[in-house]
Amino acid sequence: MAPYESDRTAGAQGLPDEADDVRAGRRKAARYVVPVAVVGVAAATIGLVPALADSGDPSLPKITAEQLIEKIAKSDVQQLSGTVKVSTDLGLPSLGGLESGMLSGATKGSDGSSADPQSKLMELASGTHTVRVAADGPDKAKVSVLENAAEYSIIHNGNDVWAYDSKSNEVYHSTAPAAEKGQEKAPKDVPTTPKELADEALKSVDDTTSVTVDGTAQVAGRDAYKLLIKPKQSGSTVGAITVAVDAKTGVPLKFTLVPKSGGAAVVDAGFTQVAFAKPAASTFDFTPPKGAKVTEGKDGKDTKDSKAPESAPSRGDLGKGLDGLKTIGKGWSTIAEFDTGGQGIPSGSSSEGGDVSGFLNSLGDHVKGKFGSGTVFSTRLVNALITDDGKVYAGAVTKDALVKAANAAH
Repeated sequence: MAPYESDRTAGAQGLPDEADDVRAGRRKAARYVVPVAVVGVAAATIGLVPALADSGDPSLPKITAEQLIEKIAKSDVQQLSGTVKVSTDLGLPSLGGLESGMLSGATKGSDGSSADPQSKLMELASGTHTVRVAADGPDKAKVSVLENAAEYSIIHNGNDVWAYDSKSNEVYHSTAPAAEKGQEKAPKDVPTTPKELADEALKSVDDTTSVTVDGTAQVAGRDAYKLLIKPKQSGSTVGAITVAVDAKTGVPLKFTLVPKSGGAAVVDAGFTQVAFAKPAASTFDFTPPKGAKVTEGKDGKDTKDSKAPESAPSRGDLGKGLDGLKTIGKGWSTIAEFDTGGQGIPSGSSSEGGDVSGFLNSLGDHVKGKFGSGTVFSTRLVNALITDDGKVYAGAVTKDALVKAANAAH
């Protein structure tokens, strides 16, 4: 970690270290071309959010930003259970039946199972969700997303990773090698806890960010410090990130991102209940319910030499069909550039691409430059420029920043 000049500022290149995060949505971008490209990037960006902590102002010893970040890094909590409320307001346009059809395709796993975690957790990219989490060391974890009269759970127990969608009564199973020392083996498709979100935002420290301690709060009945993270760079759509850090354990309890445009938080993820005690062993037991459709991951019998479950595609796989992922800029102004390998959305009349293309075209802002023509699809956090020749420029940056990057690339 880079040294701090003082408690005034520090850097966190974190929000976007976009290269890794955008990869999670690239294959879907190539398949669905637009709004789903934005949805995929936005889902991955959940791992990069901020939040205002709950009410309460406990009296705690003074601490510097550097000390608080070190406290997070040194946190060694292995056992916990609790409930997390995740609210996401990306400002995505309503697409009616078309939206439902495309998102249904986007969330269907590569093996044809609605329970495949590779895509299922993308649903956290919109609305408000209640998530129950439990962990007992690196080889036992459970994450359950509670829905109306339904539940989706991922259970990691030893070498087995199970996912169950009660709504469709489908089960997805894959195997993972025993966790190596210091490595976690739970699925990492989309961060689901404040700790995972904070880890993404604090991957590195440099001079692109101001990091300060912004008082104290109470979250889930526990005293916490508030770590305030703000980008110094222009062009970013991020206003501020606040991470509420448990004063005793160093575990992030709440994580919220406020956009530069103002208004409600884009993402607010925080514990409403939490306990740092060993969960019951039965928490991690799972047997497929009677009559459930069970889909086995392709690596189910050959995982001794693999590094991760089949549900988590390798970096090499993610690059297939694309003309390589490139990044432009650094820190909060990072832009991911990649080629879908096909044509973008025609910017002329709907007859050029059919009724669907014309409809999708109407949702974005048409732009022109050295790159020719293109369309910018926007959320409150992530914007994506898709040029007519199939190039995509995406990031938590403004429309003008995307156009400038596309011009510079041509």
